[in-house]
Amino acid sequence: MAWREAGVETGAGGDQAAELLEAFRGELYRCLGRRRDGLFELTDAVLCRPGRVHMLAELSLEPECRRGHGAVYDAVNCGDVQFARLRRALAGLPLPAWPDGRIRLAADVSNWLRPDAETSPQRLFCHCYARGRGNAQMIPGWPYSVIAALEPGRTSWTLPLDAVRLGPADDATEVTAAQVREIAQTKMPDLNANTIEAAEKIIAGTARSMGITIEG
Repeated sequence: MAWREAGVETGAGGDQAAELLEAFRGELYRCLGRRRDGLFELTDAVLCRPGRVHMLAELSLEPECRRGHGAVYDAVNCGDVQFARLRRALAGLPLPAWPDGRIRLAADVSNWLRPDAETSPQRLFCHCYARGRGNAQMIPGWPYSVIAALEPGRTSWTLPLDAVRLGPADDATEVTAAQVREIAQTKMPDLNANTIEAAEKIIAGTARSMGITIEG
């Protein structure tokens, strides 16, 4: 949550970052439906675990998760998440401003490869680059259209704002355009724009600079 800047990490800025984090955690909890306590603890366990998660049962061993492995699987299988509300909560987070007063967004399609998950619905063939020319592979998986806010300066820190899984009938460009439109509606006060159309043009300009064509 906290941007890596001196004004945020110390003094009044540190208090502000803590308040933002507390508010977001509260909204995240309210985005959860059934099994919300178990899902919330799983979220903390995933974020606080120092290494990669290889299986769900491992998360029950983390201090942040106070439940056994049976409750962990139950939360994942029977839990409920209000994804629309969660997307609005992420898009509503304060974004880092660049020297010109604008924000910078990055859009990309990232693949979650599931070659062995034959029963997983709506898998697509995902293009995966490999070393050497002509060695790319098409591997079954789930592609996600992701939009993140970039921080000014030399840093790899980004703030994910939205992620939408692409289905067999989806067009990646159209999905990205819809994501841009929703973010523009939420972040219009930060874009120095008076109308939704003007806000969309500001964000769409960033998308075009990355090679994304948005019509309409």
